[in-house]
Amino acid sequence: MRAHPLRGVALVLAAAMLWGTTGTAQSLAPPQLSSLWVGALRLAVAAAFFVPWLAFTDRGALTPRRWRSWPWRGIVAAAACMTVYNLAFFAGVRSAGVAVGTAIALGSGPVWAGLMQALSRTHVPTTGWWLGTGLAVFGVGLLVVGPGAATAPAASGVALCLTAGLSYALYTRVLQGLVQRTPAGTATAAVFVVAALLAAPLAWAMAGVPHIGSSDLAVVAWLGVMSTGLAYLLYGFALRHVAGATAVSLALGEPVTAFLLAITVVGEHPPLAAYLGLGLVLLGLWVVIRAEFAALAPAGAVAG
Repeated sequence: MRAHPLRGVALVLAAAMLWGTTGTAQSLAPPQLSSLWVGALRLAVAAAFFVPWLAFTDRGALTPRRWRSWPWRGIVAAAACMTVYNLAFFAGVRSAGVAVGTAIALGSGPVWAGLMQALSRTHVPTTGWWLGTGLAVFGVGLLVVGPGAATAPAASGVALCLTAGLSYALYTRVLQGLVQRTPAGTATAAVFVVAALLAAPLAWAMAGVPHIGSSDLAVVAWLGVMSTGLAYLLYGFALRHVAGATAVSLALGEPVTAFLLAITVVGEHPPLAAYLGLGLVLLGLWVVIRAEFAALAPAGAVAG
């Protein structure tokens, strides 16, 4: 399949904008749920979003005959990565702190993805990609941490957030292989249904019975449908057109959206360093986009 990098870039950035609404949604209606249950239930709502969407767009996909032809090994692997990402991210942020935990999880994802592509020698990241990713990751640190974060985070929280970043990079790599062989919507839907089935019993075992309030329902509904279901659907389509490491780097548009919403909707007043971070993230994303176009232009290429 011929790659269309501009389309892929636009889809990833649209997904990142939806991911960036997560913090604002939770601040406007603070959930009473355990963070583990927030992660598990948003996967369940996303799965509920995908089933009717899939039935509407590809009615034959839900027949047993089609199920048997799906690449289940890859689907289960991607679902396991998404489950680990959700649980590790929310638990890691709780342990390391929201700012530091978010910076570690989001910042480590592109590095993990770049290393995996370099080691596998598929669409090896260029010098421009590493430069742009480095600028964006450093900018994310300034955006979400700022100069006042002097308290050292718990080692367990750091480890969980690094695990979240690795799981997200692995999810991207596995899903990219799936969407080259299976329709992107079908592959993503199957992954999230399996992920929801894996996450719920784990959340039950680790956090007990959930106590769901009215604000929880509103937050989980938004997270599940918009910032998970629709966002990851767009991300799945994007992986047909850009390299996995590039997609993970472009997903750093998420904290940019969160930053702008925090100012315009929540009314926060970030320090000057955060504005510098915003500029570095935008510059880094521009460099990554140029590197992706330069890498694909000579071959007319298929994203690897």
